[in-house]
Order: sequence, then C-alpha cells, then structure tokens
Amino acid sequence: MYYLIKETLEPCSLEALTGAEYPYAAVLTPEEWRQQRDSFTMGIDMDSGVTPPRLTRAIVNYDSLTGSIYIPQPGYDESVEGSFAFALDEKGVVFIDESGLAARLTETIAQTKKWRMPSLERFLYDFLELIIQDDLGRLENLEHTLEGMEQEILSDASEGTFDRLNDIRGELLDLHLHYGQLIDMGQELWENENGFFREENLRFFRMFTERAGRLRDTVYSLREYTVQLRDLIQARIDVKQNRIMTLLTVITTIFTPLTLLTGWYGMNFKYMPELEYRISYPIVILVSLAIALGCIAWFKKKKWL
Repeated sequence: MYYLIKETLEPCSLEALTGAEYPYAAVLTPEEWRQQRDSFTMGIDMDSGVTPPRLTRAIVNYDSLTGSIYIPQPGYDESVEGSFAFALDEKGVVFIDESGLAARLTETIAQTKKWRMPSLERFLYDFLELIIQDDLGRLENLEHTLEGMEQEILSDASEGTFDRLNDIRGELLDLHLHYGQLIDMGQELWENENGFFREENLRFFRMFTERAGRLRDTVYSLREYTVQLRDLIQARIDVKQNRIMTLLTVITTIFTPLTLLTGWYGMNFKYMPELEYRISYPIVILVSLAIALGCIAWFKKKKWL
C-alpha cells in the first residue's frame, strides 16, 4: 500500500513515490520491506525491526528516524491491537506491519480525512490519534466498573471482587507503560533533532504528547482508585473477622462459668450434700440459665452483641 499525502491520502504505485513533490506513506509487510527497501533512500537496516516489536519507541538515526509502536491487548478491541515498526525521513514514512494494524489505521485515514494544508506531520498526528482516540471512553467505562465494584464491596456482595480488581490493576499497569512510551515517542518527534519536520507543524506532536499525558494521568488516578478499593476490601474483611472473634469471645465468656459449675459438681465427692437433694438437678439448670441469660443481658447492655 502506497499513498501520496495530498488533500487526502491518494493511492499510488511504488514508482510514483520516487521524486514526488508530496510526502508519502507506505505500508509494507516484512517480506515486502526486504524486497523493496533499496527503493527508500533512508540508508538504514531494518531487519531487526521487522519482527513483531513489544514496545513503543523512536530512535533518531543520522538520516532517518526509526522505531516501533506496540499496543497492548488490555483495554482494546481487536481493531486496535498489534504492533509494527516504522521508518521515516523528511520525504515520508514507511510502516513495516505484519499484524495489519498499521494498514487498517492508514486505510481509515484515507477514507475519513481531508486536509486543507496536507503535510507529513499532520498525517503522523492523525495516525497516532487514531491509536488513542477511543481510549478516554474506555477508561471512563473502566471507572464505572470500579464504581460498581465499590458498591458490591459496601453491600458485602463482593465475592470474586479481589481477583477482578487484580486483573484491572494489571491492565492499568500495561496502559500506564503504554502511554508513557507514547509520550516519549511524541517528545522525540517534537524535538525534531534531524530537522525532518517544519517548525510550524511541530505543534501537532506537542498536542499528541499532551493528550497522551492526560490519558496517563487518568490511568494513574484509576490505579490509585484500585488501591483504595483493595484497602476497602481488606477493611471489610477485618470487620467481618472482628465480628466473628467478638461472637466467639462472647460465647466463650458465657460458657466459662457454666464450665466451672459442671466441673465443680462433676467431682462427685462423698460429702457433697447437694447430691442428695431431690431438687438439686432443677436448681443447677435454673442457675445455669440465669448465668447465661445474665451474661447475654450484660453484653447487650454494653453493645457487644
């Protein structure tokens, strides 16, 4: 896939890129790149970049800027998931893409974007924006999920919540790293060390970097929210355990004098006159009930029950 960046992305042939007055965008498979890289006068060896990358970064070379973009799976649907490498100079950008993600994003721009002042910088901005355009909505949905989990915790219907919370924390960690890498790449483009971009268009990279920064701040806030929910879960567990311990303590306290009473009369010494009384058995029963009821009344008065 080859495009000239005019008012829209205009499909063209590989031959049309040579000597064109407009910047270009090309999306190639790793195999196509190996066959056609001599057609792009960037003077770089991208063999190491055609394997699926696992991070987002930009590397400044003498006469080009290379790097990769990796979008983690958590928080994304299948239409924006994958990884690819790229290389660019002042004439255009080449995406080396095996996942098909770069091809889908470029095709989306070709179908939906029209520019009054087309430029390579504006194309790169729109391309990067497509990667994160729906992320704020996804993070808002994730926040609503956390709010629902908080209500479950408060209503004691939180079975399985801890495991779900850990899954979300892991997802947010991936997103935090993802946005941090996007910010670093945006700053590298914004710095324009090789002078590939026009000064008046560097604002596009600044806008993208700032937006990625806001998304990372949102992710950080959600991570703090998950910490609060985890503490809330632990607090509810502690309350339940304290209630159980209180109940066990009360029961033990009630039966302690009864245990003493039964132990006392369980000795069966020969000269225990109570053993000969006809009403000894009901008396012991009444005394035991009085002790138990008295303890219960006392605990309720003290609000221990």
